[in-house]
Amino acid sequence: MELRLASRTTHQALDAVSEFFEQEQVVACMGDRFALCSLCMTEPIRRSVVGAATTEDEGFELVQRHRPSVLICSSDLESGYGIDLLRRVKREWPSCKLMILLVRETQAVVQEALGAFADAVIFKSSLGTGQGDFVQALATLADGGVYLPEQIRKLGSETPRPDLPPLIEQLSERELEVTAAVARGLTNKTIAASLGLSVETVKTHVVNAMGKLGARDRTQLAVLALLYGLIDPMG
Repeated sequence: MELRLASRTTHQALDAVSEFFEQEQVVACMGDRFALCSLCMTEPIRRSVVGAATTEDEGFELVQRHRPSVLICSSDLESGYGIDLLRRVKREWPSCKLMILLVRETQAVVQEALGAFADAVIFKSSLGTGQGDFVQALATLADGGVYLPEQIRKLGSETPRPDLPPLIEQLSERELEVTAAVARGLTNKTIAASLGLSVETVKTHVVNAMGKLGARDRTQLAVLALLYGLIDPMG
């Protein structure tokens, strides 16, 4: 695979990433040392990185110490497991935005990542393909959205989860439409424009849907809707 480093798309992506990282503090945790060093030493990311590690326990200690706004990790680590790290961080520091790069592209791993309520889930194989997953994920997180690409949504919802508790209440048709849009990473403003609603009405639907699913935030709303099979992952 050739990386087209001089392309206009690449330069636009770098500009977008630069804007994102100006506002964030980042901890990175990856099992691949070369990939970790490359990420943390590259402009503009390096200016925002407050800690980097290759193991689950080291990554968690860094999050406890620095309280970052973003954790970027891979599923495979030198010791421990990236998805377990997400779970620990979500419990300890729920406001931290979680992005994970999955090495294995299986339904089981995707559902694990969703179950850990990662805010952005991408496949490692998508990096450098021109699909823009990494940059799109960062931009979506910056807007307060959830980044779950179509393939992730599809794998995450293919098999029903019998272990989930019964729904508190069924979602209305409009609430399902809004929830599906949240799962696609859309902001309230964009959802309002696409559905012909006011932003306040969209906010109300989001809050009501969260209550019915027992979700704490937009990520949990999107993930639970997918795991319950309530929304079309391709829509």
